[in-house]
Amino acid sequence: MMPAMSFAQDAARVTAKPILQFKPNSNQTKFGPLEFLGGIEFSSDDGRVQSLSSIRFRPDGTHFISVLDTGEWLTGQIMRDASGRLSGLSEVAVSPILMRNGQAGSKSASDAEGLALRDGEAFVSFEQQHRVDAYPDPGFETSKPSRNVNFLIPRQELRRNAGIETLVASPASSPLAGGLVAIAESSRDAAGNLLAAIVDGPLKGQFTVVRHDPYDATDGAFLPDGDLLLLERRFSFVGGMGMKIRRIKGADIRPGAVVDGEVLIDVGADHSIDNMEGIDVVAGPDGSSHVIIISDDNGLFLQRNLMLEFKISQ
Repeated sequence: MMPAMSFAQDAARVTAKPILQFKPNSNQTKFGPLEFLGGIEFSSDDGRVQSLSSIRFRPDGTHFISVLDTGEWLTGQIMRDASGRLSGLSEVAVSPILMRNGQAGSKSASDAEGLALRDGEAFVSFEQQHRVDAYPDPGFETSKPSRNVNFLIPRQELRRNAGIETLVASPASSPLAGGLVAIAESSRDAAGNLLAAIVDGPLKGQFTVVRHDPYDATDGAFLPDGDLLLLERRFSFVGGMGMKIRRIKGADIRPGAVVDGEVLIDVGADHSIDNMEGIDVVAGPDGSSHVIIISDDNGLFLQRNLMLEFKISQ
C-alpha cells in the first residue's frame, strides 16, 4: 500500500477574471427573483483544476469542497473585492478521491457527480459505477470510504452516464430532518419523471421529479426554509446551452410524490453561462440567501470554469 503522504493535497495556483455582467453588453442585474451579484472565470496551469461537478460551502460561507468527475477532491476559499464581489479563489488544493482499496480509481470507478456534507461525513455519488460512498469529514482527502450508502433508487434503473448528480443534505429543522436527497440526472420512470429518493431520515422513500425536457438535473441546494433549488442544464448542437433553476417546495418532497416547482431562471448561451453543474446556498452579509453556481468545463479548451453569484428574493 502506498504511504498516506502520497495522497496529501497538492496546492494549485488559480487565476481569475471578473464577470461583471450576466447578460453581456447589458446592465441588467435582476432576473426574476434572482439578482446577479457578480462572478469569475477561473483557470489554472494545473490540469487537474477542471470538471467541477458539485460544490458545498462550509458554515463560514467562504471555504468550500468540490468533487470533480475526473475523480478528485478540490478544496479552496473564495476571495472578494472591496465591494464584496467574487474576485478569485485561494488555498486551492487537489487530491484523488480514494476507492475502497485505498487507491485512486479508474475514470469509470471515480466519476464523482454529487456531494453532500452532514454530521462529520462527506457523501459522494458516483455514476457509471452507480453508488454513494461516505467519507470522514475532516480527513476525506486521505481516507477511503468509511461506508457505502443505500440510495434506494434501483441501480438497474440508472443509465450509465445519467445517474445521481444531485446529492444534498436537507436542513435539520425541515420535515426531512437532515435526510439526504438524491436525484438522477436524466434516468426516468415510465412516465418520464426523474428518479429520486429521500435516502434516510423520517420520510425515507422514493419520489420523482417532473422533467422539463430538454433539461437534465445537475445539482441541488436547500434554502434555509427547506425549499430545494434544483439546478438544470441543457445542451444540443441545435438548441445550444441553457441553465435553469427551479424552486421545489420542501413540503412537497415526500415518499411517492411527483414534485415540480417554480422556475426562477431559464437562460441560454446569450448569458454568461457554460455547462452549469454545481450549486450551493450561503448567507449574505444582510442574512439573505446567496446562490453560488459553478460550471464543469469538461477539460475542454472551448468551455470555461465559471463561478456565479446571485441574491435570491424570498
